[in-house]
Amino acid sequence: MKISPAEVTEVIKKQLEGFTGQADLEEVGTVLQIGDGICRVWGLQGAMSMELLELPHNVYGMVLNLERDNVGCVLLGDYAKIKEGDPVKRTRRIMEVPVGRQLLGRVVNTLGQPVDGRGELAAGYKSRPVERRAHGVVDRQPVAEPLQTGIKAIDAMIPIGRGQRELIIGDRQTGKTAVAVDTIINQKSTDVFCIYVAIGQKQSTVAQVVKTLEDHGVLEKTIVVVAGASEPAPMLYLAPYAGCAMAEDFMMQGQHALIVYDDLSKHAMAYRQMSLLLRRPPGREAYPGDVFYLHSRLLERASKLNAQLGGGSLTALPIIETQAGDISAYIPTNVISITDGQIYLESGLFYSGQRPAVNVGLSVSRVGGNAQIKAMKQMAGRLRLDMSQYRELAAFAQFGSDLDKATQAQLARGERMMRILRQPQYAPMPVEEQVVILFAGTSGFLDDIAVPEISRFEREIVAFMRQEHRALMESILQKGTLDADRQEQIKEAIKAFKQKF
Repeated sequence: MKISPAEVTEVIKKQLEGFTGQADLEEVGTVLQIGDGICRVWGLQGAMSMELLELPHNVYGMVLNLERDNVGCVLLGDYAKIKEGDPVKRTRRIMEVPVGRQLLGRVVNTLGQPVDGRGELAAGYKSRPVERRAHGVVDRQPVAEPLQTGIKAIDAMIPIGRGQRELIIGDRQTGKTAVAVDTIINQKSTDVFCIYVAIGQKQSTVAQVVKTLEDHGVLEKTIVVVAGASEPAPMLYLAPYAGCAMAEDFMMQGQHALIVYDDLSKHAMAYRQMSLLLRRPPGREAYPGDVFYLHSRLLERASKLNAQLGGGSLTALPIIETQAGDISAYIPTNVISITDGQIYLESGLFYSGQRPAVNVGLSVSRVGGNAQIKAMKQMAGRLRLDMSQYRELAAFAQFGSDLDKATQAQLARGERMMRILRQPQYAPMPVEEQVVILFAGTSGFLDDIAVPEISRFEREIVAFMRQEHRALMESILQKGTLDADRQEQIKEAIKAFKQKF
């Protein structure tokens, strides 16, 4: 078979017609120094802050320091195999994580990769940068819609509204996580999606929280982000921002989300470790100078958007652990000044059996009655008065002097109200039931009942009201107010119940 040169020329011409020259330009640097999860890279002049870098063995780094002759980056994942001289490639992508409904019911790490052993995420998820600017004042609306926690002491006296940032603060083992988990469980029948971010916790503790959420049927509307105690500091540092990006996705779609950061003390420590290794100058308690900005830029992203932006909300419950009840330490005071109030849990109350151990005197909600239904607002005013009078008198009564009848009555009332505010763990209470039991307490219906019997009285009256006066309970929930007529109905119902009790 003879091939003519003209045919060959024709084929080559056709091939060359469709050819477009395209150069593939990659910016590659070299690892200068590596150690403790921190890497210095030479040769990446165009690298951006927070940009992802690609290293060998499927390890990624994130740029934090931009210096004159090198780039300081923190490594995410198993960095033990990286050595000096390894190539480092720019990705031109800012650090981002997967977001969307596909993550609901899953336990993921800081990078949004599933760690619950239930396979990869369903296809079709979007990604969002972990850092973004918080919405300005014009984009927001005031907090005016309650976010019910189901905990009497909090819903009555330290109310939380959608879009608020309420700090949970206290020593270790005082029930901080329990308050946050109870709040998540109480969102089971609401339209609020929950994100729980565990920072520096033991894996066994996180597994316990996940099991609790699963047992109460609320895991399918919750995302759990885990940066365990055994993980490197960069993973702990990024975890709350990753969780916030996932929560913000719901808010931007006009939905409501609740995020728990457990806890930001360990987050600040991880950031301190990274900063010192990156040779950033230390400040007070060896924390870097921008440790306030670390938390303020995170918590400012929680807000209630205006109607033009869809009216979605993101409520944040940051947790801070104090040492020996010292709320005036550096990180606690920083976060107190950023948030819209704090729930202070006291170890003295906890060990005396008052659980949740909320110190009503030091706890505050700067949103106040705006985040309550009217019926609860009516109860809360009287309850606060009773509690503050009880606290003052209890301090004097310790001296054992003779007390007049009015003082004794006030002390007896306060003792019963303290008992009412006790609540078992993982048993959040609907708001209409809270209103009824607080009404009974503040109206003096419990004054003649022995203190040890209060808990039984509470359980039985709630069951009685559910069975015999269902319509009344539903009207409290729907109307949200306690007019004279409803108050009279509740009084009659309590009197009828007390005759049986």
